[in-house]
Amino acid sequence: MKYKNPIRVVTAAALFDGHDATINIIRRILQDGGAEVIHLGHNRSVKDVVKAVIQEGAQGVCVSSYQGGHMEYFKYLKDILDDCGLSHVKIFGGGGGVIVWEEKIELEKYGISQIFHPEDGRRMGLEGMINMILTECDFDPRSITPKRIPKNDAYKKTFGSDPIPQIELGRALYAVEMGDKVDLAQYKLDDFKNKSGHLPPVIGITGTGGAGKSSLIDEIALRFLHFYPNLKIAIACVDPSKRKTGGALLGDRIRMNSLSRDRIFMRSLATRGSGVEISKQLIDVLDIYRKLDFDLIIAETSGIGQASSQITDLCDIPLYVMTSEFGAPSQLEKIDMIDYAHLIAINKSDRKGSLDAQKAVQKQYKRSRKLFDDNVQVPVFLTQAAQFNDAGVNQLFFEMMDQAKAFEAKNAKTPQADSKWNLTAAQKASVVAGASAPVIPGHRTQYLLEITNSVRNYKKRVQVLSDDLAIVGSLSRIGSTTLKDKINSGDIENFRNDVLKKLDESERKDLLSWDEKTKTYQADQMVFKVRDKEFRNPLTSLSLSGSKIRKVVFPKFRDWGDRFRFLKLENVPGEFPYTAGVFPLKRADEDPKRMFAGEGPPERTNRRFHFLCEGETAHRLSTAFDSVTLYGQDPDLRPDIFGKVGESGVSICSLEDMKKLYDGFDLCSPNTSVSMTINGPAPIILAFFFNTAFDQQVVKKEKELGRKLNDAESLDLMDWTLQNVRGTVQADILKEDQGQNTCIFSIQFALKMMGDIQEYFVKKNVKNFYSVSISGYHIAEAGANPISQLAFTLSNGFTFVEYYLNRGMNIDDFAGNLSFFFSNGLDPEYTVLGRVARRIWAIAMKDLYKANDRSQKLKYHIQTSGRSLHAQEIAFNDIRTTLQALLAIQDNCNSLHTNAYDEAITTPTQESVRRAMAIQMIINREFGNTKNENTLQGSFYIDELTDLVEEAVLEEFMRINERGGVLGAMETQYQRSKIQDESLYYEKLKHDGTLPIIGVNTFIDPATLKVDYVPPKIELARASYDEKQLQLNRVTQLKLDHKSDADKLLSDLKTTALGGENIFAALMKAARHCSLYQMTQALYEVGGEYRRNV
Repeated sequence: MKYKNPIRVVTAAALFDGHDATINIIRRILQDGGAEVIHLGHNRSVKDVVKAVIQEGAQGVCVSSYQGGHMEYFKYLKDILDDCGLSHVKIFGGGGGVIVWEEKIELEKYGISQIFHPEDGRRMGLEGMINMILTECDFDPRSITPKRIPKNDAYKKTFGSDPIPQIELGRALYAVEMGDKVDLAQYKLDDFKNKSGHLPPVIGITGTGGAGKSSLIDEIALRFLHFYPNLKIAIACVDPSKRKTGGALLGDRIRMNSLSRDRIFMRSLATRGSGVEISKQLIDVLDIYRKLDFDLIIAETSGIGQASSQITDLCDIPLYVMTSEFGAPSQLEKIDMIDYAHLIAINKSDRKGSLDAQKAVQKQYKRSRKLFDDNVQVPVFLTQAAQFNDAGVNQLFFEMMDQAKAFEAKNAKTPQADSKWNLTAAQKASVVAGASAPVIPGHRTQYLLEITNSVRNYKKRVQVLSDDLAIVGSLSRIGSTTLKDKINSGDIENFRNDVLKKLDESERKDLLSWDEKTKTYQADQMVFKVRDKEFRNPLTSLSLSGSKIRKVVFPKFRDWGDRFRFLKLENVPGEFPYTAGVFPLKRADEDPKRMFAGEGPPERTNRRFHFLCEGETAHRLSTAFDSVTLYGQDPDLRPDIFGKVGESGVSICSLEDMKKLYDGFDLCSPNTSVSMTINGPAPIILAFFFNTAFDQQVVKKEKELGRKLNDAESLDLMDWTLQNVRGTVQADILKEDQGQNTCIFSIQFALKMMGDIQEYFVKKNVKNFYSVSISGYHIAEAGANPISQLAFTLSNGFTFVEYYLNRGMNIDDFAGNLSFFFSNGLDPEYTVLGRVARRIWAIAMKDLYKANDRSQKLKYHIQTSGRSLHAQEIAFNDIRTTLQALLAIQDNCNSLHTNAYDEAITTPTQESVRRAMAIQMIINREFGNTKNENTLQGSFYIDELTDLVEEAVLEEFMRINERGGVLGAMETQYQRSKIQDESLYYEKLKHDGTLPIIGVNTFIDPATLKVDYVPPKIELARASYDEKQLQLNRVTQLKLDHKSDADKLLSDLKTTALGGENIFAALMKAARHCSLYQMTQALYEVGGEYRRNV
């Protein structure tokens, strides 16, 4: 369909919302429909969205919101746009079933163009939704006279401190793009004219696609805003239009963290059929920038080839950005920009060969300028824009500012006494970066290949030996028949001995003691030890009919080959390779179920925990935090923050909040364990938690002694607390970048803090608490299929192993602190997910890393699939959840959370949580088959599926390995792209009905197909206004009461981080007096913020 006007749409996920799978699908289809899409990615504030609309001249906004707070967010967005004179901008939103029908109607009455509800999706289809968006955005903003609709000074509160006239400039540039001659007075830009008498320097940045130009521009802009607090910068970035559709992904803005600040303006331009790396309108946009009061201008082209250098005609200081991957040095002679660039950045300098690349580029730079003196310094820099405070970027920036100063001096009409570009030695020294060690050293980047080979070689050896042993067993049986006189018994014995010599001692022992092991499992009781604690468990139970049901059924193989294959590939639960489970038997005193809660203020969630634990001896508390907490923020009165306080999780921003959350539970009791679903700010939340557990013990101890503890006693008690507290913190940063999107710090800094936590655990001998829950669940929720989920999760786990080893930790000191977390869906592969994970992990740990038995045991938590919960026919969700829970229990997961049926729409209610808990209890206590604990063993189907999934995972390891390992693959967005492709494939099959989903695309209730159908109201669990205000008041008071202590501790925290010391140890102290966001903000300053990816 052809549209009358170029259509521009801003797409984003709402503030504190990492669920970007849907909005990514939407932005892709909008591009295919011909729109120019400015994609902002996840976790975007209303200010970010409005600023993008203003600067980019967009006609529409599409925002997904799955984390609650949508009423406040969309109304606030509408208010600011109206107050900016942009009431004509169309706003589209969606949130699956989270935005219920009544809220949809209320928002649309408020002025939101359309909130897409699942019912709309079913009626209109995806194509119909996209056509609606494009049709409504097909208008020319120049034809509309801007009219401000004042809304509580919304514009002034948001942009009042910015000296750049954002709205007026945005409108002027839209006219420029449409080919108009622009009069500055017409657009009320006279007051912002350049009155200095000289033109600002234009930095022209170009380079190959994927070299990291956007990230480098952001780093330059951040330094500019830091060092020059009174200067202003304008940026213009060009991206290519699709020749076939005219659509474009204007993808630079998503990378720019600097754009959230004042004194910076950015416009994205599409080439619109120009066929070259610059758009036709770039010249005119730069001309407008030069006429205005900007001090520095940056122009960036789209990715170029070797012979392209058009940017040099438009700029004063050309910068060429490349990587070390240019091929042979002779290729440099073909690169036009090396001849013309004033600056060259070899970005992504952590890659192999970067130093050699720098030398080669320096030589070519000199050759092209006939500089034959070896001592001449040339401006070729090794940079790593992804690294916070990178030394190479600092050097590049300082040289750039020197060249800006030279440009100013050359073009000034009058001599300049003191240049505004001057930087003192002290200023430059303030950002001197220390050397950063690589996460994975160069000689270990092939670790996934080694793991794959280790598993495959292990299985090959098992196959060869099992074939030999089958012959040995057959010959032995012949020796006991009437045929014995016809064969040479000596030859049989020699062959037998030769084969047995190929086995190691433990293998021979296991094989020869097969009959003894058979008797062990035919007994009525088993005695075993876990960490020196003896357990006696019955091995049988009686059914109502009097049948004796064995907990573990040992196979009745007679063939030695079959026996050996079983022992090496399966074995009984609790024995290597742990395919059937990591413990001999399940605990009789504790079901694997978790008591999951998180809503409103901490007192409300605490009441839910006590409700769930009523009558239970084991308290396995699983905590969901609200999205404000997940992103390291404190409650705030700003509507897009305030609306999310206490929604979809509990609001925690201080030590006092954490104490209220777990009040009444002894956190050091052996029957209590706590799981915390938190990632970005996990080190801070964990510090709150450990201090809470410690303070509980202090109260108990002081009551027991009748006096206060002295310092030595407090230190001893803290160590005791850390060694006895049980639980898990999620804290998995790798999967955050790949799928979940709650990473808030730069990746390397976040990994550094993960390593600091683990080092702290090793030092303090923390054995009962998991420092990380390496998570596939969120990868699956983002759209990955079960094989990708498992492969990405295991590869992430092995990456942590390599990183911790690189930091000097011993494998057996930290492997026991690693746990895993998977989703369980209805795909067949989920049936064997745990079996495959345990076997791969165990073999790699034993054969490659030489780890002990405890380190070889992969322990994991299962949560039933959230993605399989549908807003349509929500009662059916319990059926899906029951089947998923059954699969998890049969596969001997170590912990299980069953989702409530209404989670597709709301935080679980008390009624729905009871039903979710009952699902597990019925399976564990009523379902007869679960009286046996190795039901999956011995099935031909399960055996084949296990091998099939295992090999598919190893193949994925190889693909990741080819891309430089997990971190190298993350650089190219391999995992994220694969997840999105699989998500799109799922949505396509769901949409066209190829993948049947009962009650959604088949077996649909006829009543729901009627035009006037309105979904029924359901009970919603939402935080009240008073509860939100309570949390806001608390954190405000905390900051007042603890200001002096907090200031010092925050300063100490930053000093610790800058000095490369253990950050978690400093957080343990700071957590006693500082709020969550105070510590987050301090760490941003010394470690950098996360940079989003498309």
